[in-house]
Amino acid sequence: MKDSRIRGAEIVIKSLVAENSEYIFGYPGGAIMPVYDALYDYADQIKHVLTRHEQGAIHAAQGYARVSGKVGVCMATSGPGATNLITGIADAMIDSTPLVCITGQVASPLLGTDAFQETDVVGFSMPGTKWNIQVRRVEDIAPAIAKGFHIARSGRPGPVLIDITKDAQNDLGEFNYVPCLGIRSYRPYPKVKESQVAKAAEVINSAKKPYVLYGQGVVIGKAEEELKAFLDKTGIPAACTLLGSGALSEDHPQYVGKLGMHGNYAPNLLTNQCDVLIAIGMRFDDRVTGDLKRYAKQAKVVHLELDNAEIDKNVKAEVAILGNCKESLPMLTQKVNENSHEEWLKEFRKLEEKEKSAVVSLDLLPTKSGLTMGEVIRYINDYKKDDAILVTDVGQHQMIAWRYFKYKTSRTQVTSGGLGTMGFSLPAALGAQLADLNRQVVCVVGDGGIQMTIQELGTIMQTQSPVKVVLLNNNFLGMVRQWQQLFFDKRYSFTELDNPDFIKIAEAYNMKTSKVTERDDLRDSVAEMMIHDGPYFLEVVVEKEDNVFPMIPTGCSVEEVRLS
Repeated sequence: MKDSRIRGAEIVIKSLVAENSEYIFGYPGGAIMPVYDALYDYADQIKHVLTRHEQGAIHAAQGYARVSGKVGVCMATSGPGATNLITGIADAMIDSTPLVCITGQVASPLLGTDAFQETDVVGFSMPGTKWNIQVRRVEDIAPAIAKGFHIARSGRPGPVLIDITKDAQNDLGEFNYVPCLGIRSYRPYPKVKESQVAKAAEVINSAKKPYVLYGQGVVIGKAEEELKAFLDKTGIPAACTLLGSGALSEDHPQYVGKLGMHGNYAPNLLTNQCDVLIAIGMRFDDRVTGDLKRYAKQAKVVHLELDNAEIDKNVKAEVAILGNCKESLPMLTQKVNENSHEEWLKEFRKLEEKEKSAVVSLDLLPTKSGLTMGEVIRYINDYKKDDAILVTDVGQHQMIAWRYFKYKTSRTQVTSGGLGTMGFSLPAALGAQLADLNRQVVCVVGDGGIQMTIQELGTIMQTQSPVKVVLLNNNFLGMVRQWQQLFFDKRYSFTELDNPDFIKIAEAYNMKTSKVTERDDLRDSVAEMMIHDGPYFLEVVVEKEDNVFPMIPTGCSVEEVRLS
């Protein structure tokens, strides 16, 4: 009688196929080699993307997850392969990105012996994962993967790590995959309390100057239409966080801009003048609030949030509505009065004009000789489609791109928010592109960040993903330099970069390239890039010492936002 058992390594792959995983982003090595051997026979059922570094693999998985809304999958070997995932794991945790990370581990008898490439990745990753586990028996592989996918995607999403010993991968076992539909004591979606909704509606209905702040929770909860319905009925002005961008079209008449350290002038300043602050799917990050002791003290706060740990963590709520905003927002919309706040909205528009005059005009229609980052984004807007995806790295270019990119639809903003991971954008753009090959993906990156993961140009080459890479090159670590200029007496300590010839590097990876140093060439180069059928690398040499404004200096109140 034929033995129906299969190796644990094959169980790993069959489990991923059972979860309808489309891609694995990974890098092979000794302790995960049995799984890669099993993968050889499943190339028609699941695609593998060979990145050039494990950090590239996890950032690519993040980009894929953020655009697709599905669980991203990455894979690495033990030791340095596993530890190279840690930065991405921490990034995914703070930005609520659903991932399943699978790592190989030395054989069970060698655990604790300091064997070659043995590291305690479960211990290393425990604070940064939503759940992790080490699997030492073949029969535990499929249940662990099923549980991992359920935890990663449910409730407030996050990364899961499954570390599998080499003997478990090689041992024989029966494959019987049972999707995980629930875990005892784990309640990812709290039941919305109608009494809290009623209290919130009462507070909102009595408000003279109500103000909505919405975050990525709206996107994760797929509550974009519910947010729009609430705003349409109430007439309340609304501003977004960095990761909430795109949840509401910027064409909406009540959209008033972006929050945070380098957000818009009016949304920050008027936070301390509203009487009711309605926070939807956002966690009151310090980059949004500034000095908490002086943040919205005059306002009653209504907080719609899925994660109970975020309630009252930073800002005390008058009324908290715990639950998925896709469920709670319609309940709230039903109870609030139909209203209009035109006079209140005019206060935002008045300050908006002030910002346009003092900042926006200088960024987008500059009079100085050198190119600005803002005018590059302006031309990208001219040639992008409404559903184009912006992927940014971390620094000045990130803030400028965020400020001026026109977000029309959801899941068009991919960046490292809470962790601020330089090197994120290039691999994340690859993952974002593979999530939807029919959409434009524009990767905007600085000359500092790109050199942290520049090898992933090789992955773009190998996959022929039509990512458009826009390098804004100022030969500085720009954001650090800006702080040194403003707060450290222009003592530019180790922030100026001697850069390589980026065009030669991109050409070595068989990419179509262009370099712009003159304003007259910019529009045509951007247009050529956006219509090019394939990957493209555009380098734009910009002003060396340009700054990003508005700005709320660290430790200051939101009402101390500076225009210069």
